[in-house]
Amino acid sequence: METADLFRAAVEKRDLTALDHLFTEDVRFYSPVKFTPFEGRPMVLGLFGVLLRTFEDFRYIGRFDGTAETSTDGGEAPSEILLFRATVGGKEIHGIDLLHFDESGRIKEFTVMVRPQSALRTLSEAVLAGLVADGLVPDPS
Repeated sequence: METADLFRAAVEKRDLTALDHLFTEDVRFYSPVKFTPFEGRPMVLGLFGVLLRTFEDFRYIGRFDGTAETSTDGGEAPSEILLFRATVGGKEIHGIDLLHFDESGRIKEFTVMVRPQSALRTLSEAVLAGLVADGLVPDPS
């Protein structure tokens, strides 16, 4: 899928501008640490700004494509899984990005899963701090 290649290149180059046109206006981002999704292109792009600053040594290491049921409408959509490795705060992370595409090939749903739990905790704290610093979410304290 062409969009997945463009997405991968933008993330690897840490090019937030290149991500903008790859998402639908109502994109949903399902985080491994938040029950409800981040919704809408402005919020998801803001989140990616934080993620691109937070991950160290980020690299994609594999991919799978096919179709999968979406959370948005329960229908099947073209999908791709990108496997990655990264470091955050000295902890190695193994993860996947699951991308669901709309009929025009743009990303309409994005789900991230990471392991191990200790790295997820470190990632969660770093991302929350970045979201608060960027004014995207209120300070929980």
